[in-house]
Amino acid sequence: MLLFLQLWGGIFFLLNKIFFAFAERSVRPATTRWRLWSWIVYLIGLPAWVMIFALEHNWIAAALEASGAPAMILGLWTALGRSDKPPKWLNLLSIAGIMIGMLGSLYDFGGVTAFSQYLELGIATGYFVGTYLLAKQESDGYAWYVLMHVSCGWLMWAQGYTWLCAQQGISLVFIVDAFLVSSRRQR
Repeated sequence: MLLFLQLWGGIFFLLNKIFFAFAERSVRPATTRWRLWSWIVYLIGLPAWVMIFALEHNWIAAALEASGAPAMILGLWTALGRSDKPPKWLNLLSIAGIMIGMLGSLYDFGGVTAFSQYLELGIATGYFVGTYLLAKQESDGYAWYVLMHVSCGWLMWAQGYTWLCAQQGISLVFIVDAFLVSSRRQR
C-alpha cells in the first residue's frame, strides 16, 4: 500500500512540476493549457500525500496539503481566465487547515520536540506561500517551492521514503527551470 501511495503521489506531483516548466516555456494558448493541467494533476496526487503524511504523524504537512486544495482551486480558477482575486473563504480555509495541523502536531508530540516538525514547517511555509503566489501567476512562488521540496525531500529520506525523496530532487530541476524562465519573462 505504501509503495502505491508513493507512486501515486510522487508521479502526479512530479507531473505538476513538469507541466509548470512547460507552461513557462510556452506561449499562449499553450501556456494556459499547461497551467490548467499542472493544477489538475496536483489535485489528483493530493490524497496520496495527505495519507502518507498522516500515516507518519506528520500532522502539519498532512493538514497543510489538505488545506492547500483551495489554493490549487484558485490556480485552476486563474488558469481558466477567471479573476486574480481569490474568494476570501479560500484563504480562510487554508489558514484554518494550517492551524489545525499545527495544533494536532503540538498535541501529538507534546510541543515542537522533533526535528521532523521543523521540516514540516519548512514544507508548510514553502507550500502555502509558493502555491498562493503561483496561483496568482507570480514567479516568486517557484522560489518558495524550493524550500518546500528541500524540506520534504529531507523528511521523506529520514522516514524511509526513498522514491519520494528522489521525486523531490527531480522536481527541483523543473522548479528551478520554471523559476528562471518566468523571472526572465517578468523582467
